[in-house]
Amino acid sequence: MRLRTLPLSVSGIILGSCFAYYNGHFNLWVLVLAILTTISLQVLSNLANDYGDGVKGTDNEERVGPQRAIQSGEITPEEMYEAIKLNVLIIIAFTLALLWTAFGTGNFLYILLFIVLGGFSIFAALNYTMGDSPYGYRALGDLFVFIFFGLVSTMGSYFLYMHTLDHVIILPAIALGLLSVGVLNLNNMRDIQSDTNAGKITLAVKLGLVRAKKYHFALIIIAMIITVIFSILYYVEPYNFMYIIAFISLIIHVKKIKAAVEPNDFDNQLKVLALSTFLFALLLGVGYILY
Repeated sequence: MRLRTLPLSVSGIILGSCFAYYNGHFNLWVLVLAILTTISLQVLSNLANDYGDGVKGTDNEERVGPQRAIQSGEITPEEMYEAIKLNVLIIIAFTLALLWTAFGTGNFLYILLFIVLGGFSIFAALNYTMGDSPYGYRALGDLFVFIFFGLVSTMGSYFLYMHTLDHVIILPAIALGLLSVGVLNLNNMRDIQSDTNAGKITLAVKLGLVRAKKYHFALIIIAMIITVIFSILYYVEPYNFMYIIAFISLIIHVKKIKAAVEPNDFDNQLKVLALSTFLFALLLGVGYILY
């Protein structure tokens, strides 16, 4: 289930919830159910990724990083497929409970909209590496991560409370999306050689290591700049700049990646960037509700 990926997956929920609270709307059950739904979607993505890369032979002895379940032989593809089907049912249950709690019975169009979004989220989780034409093998993973980990997660959770969208949430959602793409790109830079050998075409494979590093730096630096601009435009009090603490680890991370050469150099930074992104979202959100 790749537990180290779970904090990153709930970052958008925390950020959207904090800004909804800041604007006077909050429901603890919506927060809990949104987190459970999002974690279930992330687990589905992780299981599907293990299945897809496992049956395609992408996860092999060349791969760097934690050993995968199918790769290790501890879980068969058939068992993993059954776990995937069970997880989809869990997601459906959590999603329906979340929508009932957020919208009740009087907002049918909103419920329908989020059911469609939920369907797309399940599709995205399954088809990253599964199927005959997975988008993760066609250099589209970055785009999907930006949309779902950034825009949908942050703006969608905000909408669950507010029942409307607001310009205040757009820049934070974009910044979080860029940092989340950075986590995927870091993973893909680590796996450039093994992915190339296995025929998995990620954006990092297309760019090559040198340009993939420049792309990585751009993702993080642009996210930081966008956040500073946001805090200036929506300044209320000094607490709004609490996220600067997370910038320290992000800057150190950039320096580490600049010097990285071996796959393990990138793998060691995965947890750092994921937790830094989670801390960024937490501090940015909390910085607007401490008043």
